[in-house]
Amino acid sequence: MFEGSLVALVTPFDSNNRVDYASLKGLIDFHASAGSNGLVIAGTTGEAATLNREEHAELIARAVEIVDGRLPVIAGTGSNSTRQTINMSLEVGELGIDAYLVVVPYYNKPVQEGMIQHFTAIADAVDKPMMMYNVPGRTVADMQADTVARLAQHDNIFGIKEATGDIERLKQIKALVDDDFMLYSGDDFTALEFLENGGHGIVTVSGNVVPAAIVTLCKLVAAGEHAEAKALDASLQPLNDALFVESNPIPVKWALNQMGLIRPSLRLPLTEFAKQYHDQMRAALAIAGVNLENAA
Repeated sequence: MFEGSLVALVTPFDSNNRVDYASLKGLIDFHASAGSNGLVIAGTTGEAATLNREEHAELIARAVEIVDGRLPVIAGTGSNSTRQTINMSLEVGELGIDAYLVVVPYYNKPVQEGMIQHFTAIADAVDKPMMMYNVPGRTVADMQADTVARLAQHDNIFGIKEATGDIERLKQIKALVDDDFMLYSGDDFTALEFLENGGHGIVTVSGNVVPAAIVTLCKLVAAGEHAEAKALDASLQPLNDALFVESNPIPVKWALNQMGLIRPSLRLPLTEFAKQYHDQMRAALAIAGVNLENAA
């Protein structure tokens, strides 16, 4: 299945706050050239919560078209409505995507049995593989390890993006699932430790900005080059810090704008990146090897 660096891609908007497909092409070409191992379209970082149904489906369709087979496309289709998630998943399932990313329902606060029934109903309805996404920092509800293990038995559920940042949670899940169940870090801060403890990849925000570095980090761990991986990770931690001083994707979209890749456009209720953090971000980008002087 999918391994390595899976970039949780931002959704660029134009000056009229419409999806900017020219910039989307530039971003996808950037990641294909950098060797990213896959793209997540319309996830949290892609501001899926502010896309209407038509935009959501068109974004995924256009992304698949632009990618043109160069790397896998995972479509974010999750919501806090089981029926809505199924409908969106079925709508985009024939567009050439490779898999779905489906988040634990937010706001509703389902209990563990509710999560089991939610993900089972979706997996039963679709014919593409599904990655679950546990991010209690956003959803409040937290999918426990034994719940993951029960759902991992479904033929259409191949893995989980675990974004708690808790390595003990990874170990708990790993002890309960088969070796072929895929485990992805959803937390750039702890991604190195996650990989070193048996994770298969990273669904990364930082990879939007430094895709080649995240690919290299994954390769170094896979090759057992732990000292080199640790040194690279240390150079990326200031960037991780800067990318989360405000709500994602506010900082990462500002960084990409500084790199000349997208316009500085977000959708409300997200707002412009606070000026007090600009110098921190520029310094972090420099430490990570991003040269803004040559930005387009």
